Amino acid sequence: MLALLLMAGPEGWRGVMAGMNAESESTMSGEAPVLEGRVTRAPDQDVQVSSSSALTSPALSYKQLVKKTASVEAAAAVPESEAGTEQSGKTVYLTFDDGPSDLTDEVLAILREHEVPATFFVLGQYAEQRPEVINRIYDEGHAIGNHTYDHRYDKLYGNFQDFWKQIKQTEEIIRLITGERPQLVRAPGGTAGHFDEMYFRLLHQAGYRVFDWNVDSGDSRRRGVPASEIVQGATTPVAGNEAIVLLHDGIGHEETVQALPHIIAYYKQHGYRFKALEPETAPVQFRVSGKLPDRPAPSQQWIKDHIAGNAALFAPGKTLAIEFGGMETAFEPGEYDNVNGSLYVPLRALVERLGGEVAWNQHSKTVQVRLGGAAWQADPLNGLLSKPGEPPVPSGVHLRGGAVWVPLRDALAFSSHPVRSLTASDTELRVIAFGASIF
Repeated sequence: MLALLLMAGPEGWRGVMAGMNAESESTMSGEAPVLEGRVTRAPDQDVQVSSSSALTSPALSYKQLVKKTASVEAAAAVPESEAGTEQSGKTVYLTFDDGPSDLTDEVLAILREHEVPATFFVLGQYAEQRPEVINRIYDEGHAIGNHTYDHRYDKLYGNFQDFWKQIKQTEEIIRLITGERPQLVRAPGGTAGHFDEMYFRLLHQAGYRVFDWNVDSGDSRRRGVPASEIVQGATTPVAGNEAIVLLHDGIGHEETVQALPHIIAYYKQHGYRFKALEPETAPVQFRVSGKLPDRPAPSQQWIKDHIAGNAALFAPGKTLAIEFGGMETAFEPGEYDNVNGSLYVPLRALVERLGGEVAWNQHSKTVQVRLGGAAWQADPLNGLLSKPGEPPVPSGVHLRGGAVWVPLRDALAFSSHPVRSLTASDTELRVIAFGASIF
């Protein structure tokens, strides 16, 4: 039967499957998606999500320019049979959840062969195990989204702080691999039955874009869903001109790989343009359920410490580059602060990125630092820095959001590498320290 369907093409598959009365219920049964910015949310919910223009993206780095160029080329390099798809106004976004896995390379090969961009919502635990695959996704012009760290519902939906912790954990993993922070978020299992108004609101305030889908391939409905059924689900017609298709590239989804070329063929034949999701894309989001359990809301102080400044991570700004002892590191906009002309950075991030060691002394509430051949101590509660055997010196070091922030100039000076120069361009602040190490 599968051989017959493979020969029949997408339309043939649909007819054969319809004749077999195949089940086509959505995994989000009873939860109709709405397209933000195009369709108003149902009256029974009060979620207020700003239009895409309210969020901005950072200035493009060289690596981002390479990525954008690859994405444009992948979307534009289509056969002559697709001439006019730009004018048709129809767009399809192929999205893959739960990877990376052994199958992701196969998916990427198919996308490359057909010159199609896509979006991968990755799990942090697998991104840690397969950084080379994450790099390939990024380098080939696809978008990377955040699908939390471990997909465990019991760890994600009991309270917002736990969900937030996994988002930030995965975000940092992806940043360390690609140099970029994922602004796109997809909730494991979708938002229906999981997100309340608070989840939507706080994530939006923090600068993230939450995406569900309006076409479910059904490839995760049960084990062993055949490729023919996946094609049928993934090519379900939608109202409007934009289709966000849910697929999976995680372990056990070999049939999705088999189905993918036929899904691509269907959308090309029907005049769709392929694109990767962007922060500016109007997101599909499921309606908030009225049957969710009561969950404790974060305190106002927690929101101030974690949410209020997070959107700045995605805002335009200058990269802060630091040259120190033969090493170089960089802080992206939002990762550092400029207070009245003084540059502040998170102490742990600065020290560890420059190859030093940092430890928190719970008894004295101080931070012990070894960097650049020097040892010193930061006292964030009293705003003091000190070296062994020397009196403490007043500093702007302080606690913020559970992290110790320190004036960059002070940290470099106490590490025996004082600032030699500070230069600025349109896209970068560059600090060069004295005392470069000789290797």
